[in-house]
Formats: sequence, structure tokens, C-alpha cells
Amino acid sequence: MFDDSAPGTYRPLASRANFLLSQLGFHVAQTFAARLAPLGIAPNHFGLLMHLERSEGSTQQQLADALGIHRKVMVGLLDDLEQRDLVERRRHPSDRRAHAIHLTEAARGLLPRARRVADQHEAEILTPLDASERARLVTVLQQLAEHTGNPAGVHPGLHQPAARSRHQDD
Repeated sequence: MFDDSAPGTYRPLASRANFLLSQLGFHVAQTFAARLAPLGIAPNHFGLLMHLERSEGSTQQQLADALGIHRKVMVGLLDDLEQRDLVERRRHPSDRRAHAIHLTEAARGLLPRARRVADQHEAEILTPLDASERARLVTVLQQLAEHTGNPAGVHPGLHQPAARSRHQDD
């Protein structure tokens, strides 16, 4: 028997929340990326397209600010989506120096399919939980995300490069 109540004592990895979250996060990220791949997008594309659907016509800077993403990362993502014919940059109506970002018809057709993939993926992961357990899990995960300083709805894989880029700009 082991005493897992004292800090620094032996505890199996399977009893550590940080390990379990990492293990599950890795699995979820890998399987979600694999399921989106046939649609020609990655999870970061999906997240940005979902945001754009609700804030179409935003500038690159507005999108970067809203998502907590460094402007250089945002430009790269938008370049990638533009090459895939999923977004287009148009002159901003009130600021000639800025571009307004708009979804293309291809993106409008893709988003419902991508949301179905995301919904099916989530349902499969949460299969062992009943509705109240699912709701509680989401609440707890939101609390943990907020505690760690992660902006709501922004994947840390997008958020973290901003810190590195800011230091490189100095």
C-alpha cells in the first residue's frame, strides 16, 4: 500500500490528474486532427473558421486580439486558409490599410461537415458519461482552463507562439 496524501510520495501515473489530462488531451488532439484531415483542414483551421463565422468582416488584427493570437501567427493561418480557398481578404470599408476577412462559399459548405465531425468525435469520447456527468466535466474543464490563464475557446497551441514571437520582436 502507498500513502498518496503527502506531497512527493509515490503515486501511480494513472492516479494523477495531470497525467490523465495529458494522456486524454494527446489522444483527443490526434484523433480530431485525423478526422478533420479528409476535409482538408486541421483543428486550428476549424477553430478560426468557427470564430470567423460569428465575426465575419473582422480585420486580421481584430481576429488576433479576440483569439489572443500573435498577429504573425494569425497572418500565417489566414494565408493557409486563403490558399485553401476558405477565406478571402477584402479591403476594409472604413480603413484602407486593413483587410476584412470573409468566409468563402467553400468554407460555408465545409463548416457544417466539420461541425458534424467535431460533434461525433466529442460524443464518442464522452460515451461512458451520462448527460449530467458530461455537463459537469465541461464545467470543471472550463474552470481549469480559466485557472491556467488560457483564453476561452483558444487552443494553447495557437496562444503560446505569441509569447515566443513577442520576445523575438523586441
